[in-house]
Amino acid sequence: MLLSVVIPVYNEKATLCELIRRVLDAPVPLERELIVVDDCSQDGTRALYPTLAQRFPNARIRVFQHEVNRGKGAALRTGFAQVQGDIVIVQDADLEYDPRDYPKLLRPLLDGRADVVYGSRFIGGDEHRVLYFWHYVGNRFLTLLSNMFTNLNLTDMETCYKVFRTEVLRSMRLKSDRFGIEPEITAKVARGGWRVYEVGISYSGRSYEEGKKITWKDGVKAIYTIVRYALAD
Repeated sequence: MLLSVVIPVYNEKATLCELIRRVLDAPVPLERELIVVDDCSQDGTRALYPTLAQRFPNARIRVFQHEVNRGKGAALRTGFAQVQGDIVIVQDADLEYDPRDYPKLLRPLLDGRADVVYGSRFIGGDEHRVLYFWHYVGNRFLTLLSNMFTNLNLTDMETCYKVFRTEVLRSMRLKSDRFGIEPEITAKVARGGWRVYEVGISYSGRSYEEGKKITWKDGVKAIYTIVRYALAD
């Protein structure tokens, strides 16, 4: 069985190689391919790509590059179109999410109980870095609003860690280019009637000084996306 790890990247020169190492070291008994999608990084990240084969000689890593910045959703759509594995996991490149959580994320899928697994930052006893109160409030509000339209009972719709059987992704026509991809995926998972599980994960969030990118404007757009995909394909 092959695990496809889709990694959207934008200005992650400081963390990308360490993230790849952690993904390759994740304690799961699966072959894995890494699909790196660079969304027109401007900080020197692109200079790393020719060195990856030498740094990680036994790894299956494919790199795709956008020539203009299109957003996380566009990067994910590019990556999803390239997956060859049986299971797909989304992995941000900024070290906020720890690949050591892969075993618990994959267990419901490997056991045959789930089609989709969300990694929640708000359940379980794993460690979390303490940061922004209003981000927490915003995330919980967006999750609540999404749940009202999808009739799911998620605790963390906006999480990066979403894991799918590949056929689930193949069934969806995703359109969002930016952070609206999270509520769009959730709406289409709910509409498809797939079996969804949620597991607690650790989380080491970044401050804006450390490179965090999402803002309140993305929250406003997410509200629009939640309503849009609740009412139309």
